[in-house]
Amino acid sequence: MNFELQNQRILVTGATSGIGLDIAKALAELGANLVLIGRNRDILAELEQSLGALTLAVDITDEAAVNAAFSEMPALDGLVNCAGISILDDVLDVKAKDLDQIMATNVTASAVVTREAARHMIANGRQGSIVNVSSQAAMAALPGHLGYCASKAAMDAMTRVLCLELGPKGIRVNSVNPTVTLTPMAERAWADPAKRDPMLAAIPLGRFASPREVALPVAFLLSSAASMISGASLPIDGGFTSH
Repeated sequence: MNFELQNQRILVTGATSGIGLDIAKALAELGANLVLIGRNRDILAELEQSLGALTLAVDITDEAAVNAAFSEMPALDGLVNCAGISILDDVLDVKAKDLDQIMATNVTASAVVTREAARHMIANGRQGSIVNVSSQAAMAALPGHLGYCASKAAMDAMTRVLCLELGPKGIRVNSVNPTVTLTPMAERAWADPAKRDPMLAAIPLGRFASPREVALPVAFLLSSAASMISGASLPIDGGFTSH
C-alpha cells in the first residue's frame, strides 16, 4: 500500500483557512506538489513560502476567474474541493439570498472547478482522484442548517454523477463527510456547553474531529491505496450518522 503522494500535483480550494489549510499541510507532508486556491493573499503568500506551493487568489464563484486560472494551470493529478460557506437560520427565518449564496459556493462553484480540473486532467492524459469535502449534514438533518444540509447533500449527489461520468476516463471521485471539526473558528462557535454538549452526546465516540483527522482520509482517497474506491461518501463523524 502506498499512502504517499510524491510528485502528485494536487489542487486544493479553500486552502487558506479551516479544514482546507490542514489538508494542504498534510498533503505537503506526504510529498504532493500543491496548487492552492483561496482569497486571502497574505496567507497564500505564507503558504507559497512554507509549503513550496503554487498559489492563486481566485474567487471560485466567479466562473470567468476560474476559467482564467485554469488557462495556465500545470498538469494536475488530483483536486480537493474544500471551499465552502455556512449561513445558519431556522426554517422560518431562511432568506432566499442566503440560500442562493450557499448553493453558489458549495455546489455551483465546486462543479465549475471540477469541470475545469477534469477537462485539464483529460487533456494532459492524467488519471487521478477528486475529493469533495462534504459534511455529516448531507446525511442527517441538523436544526438551523436547511441551506447547508441541502448544499452538502447536493455535493454528495454530484460526487456520484462525477464518479459515473469520469470513471471511464480513469478519474475517481469521492466525498468525505466530517462531523464538527475543531478548526479555530469551530472551537469558538462550539464553546457554549448548551450547544456543544447535545452534539457530543450524539457522537458515539464522544468527541469532535480534529482537522488532521479529516485531512488524512482525504489524503488516503487521493492516493493509490484507494485505487478501487469511487462514488463513496465517507463519514468522518465518530459514528454520528450511524443512528
